[in-house]
Amino acid sequence: ADVFVGDERWQSLDAASADESPWDPDSTYVQKAPYFAGMSADAGSLSDIRGARALAVLGDSVTTDHISPAGAIQPDGPAGRYLIERGVEPRDFNSYGTRRGNHEVMVRGGFANIRLRNTLVPGVEGGYTLKLPEDDQTSIFDAAMRYQAEGTPLVVLGGKEYGSGSSRDWAAKAPALLGVKAVLVESFERIHRSNLIGMGILPLEFADGQSVDSLGLTGRETFDIVGLDGADTIPQWVTVRADGVEFRATVRIDTALEAAYYRHGGILHYVLRQLRGRRNT
Repeated sequence: ADVFVGDERWQSLDAASADESPWDPDSTYVQKAPYFAGMSADAGSLSDIRGARALAVLGDSVTTDHISPAGAIQPDGPAGRYLIERGVEPRDFNSYGTRRGNHEVMVRGGFANIRLRNTLVPGVEGGYTLKLPEDDQTSIFDAAMRYQAEGTPLVVLGGKEYGSGSSRDWAAKAPALLGVKAVLVESFERIHRSNLIGMGILPLEFADGQSVDSLGLTGRETFDIVGLDGADTIPQWVTVRADGVEFRATVRIDTALEAAYYRHGGILHYVLRQLRGRRNT
């Protein structure tokens, strides 16, 4: 038998004969992700992050499962509503882990862990935040989409050991698709820090002895992160201005390759541009 031809059952499968398989717009498991949408041919120059809002203000030991849960999908959450709108019964939701090929589900699962505590909404557990400046309590996903519509970049604030736990690529992908441009914390888990860079998110650490609390940050501020504009190399630190508070933060881009990833907007853009360059030589 010819392994590339297969038997009668293989031949009877309904599949396109083209070199590229078309995306099924009705699939709730696999969708074409927008990672390359609007991508330019060349990497642009570095730029400051201005007018950002805090999507979440978190504490210590926030795990990758807090950021991108792999378990059950809640029917009353953004991901559950997305599936219900497409005719999926809650009993057939399966889990975030099994729907990781659909970015529409996974981005709605960003910060959707039912045990997440965001100090912007004290006393509330789960994937909720305040949409500012309206003080509108809503889901993190819905707030992020409203910020995106306004052209407002986002930051996440946190404490020690941010991104601890198992390595999870969606813990970087989901924030990136939500519009997070920087994560400012006291310390990172090593692999998660690298994954953030791989998705074009700037990892920043407070100076020793400084924190959200010591600086009096509430998350209601408007954030400017300056010191990147037009820089030939990634700076060791940037200045953060949050309304009346100004401080330095360390840029945790530690290697030349990480710097290249960030300059290109992430590892996916970097690799694609490298392949394009080789093809043209």
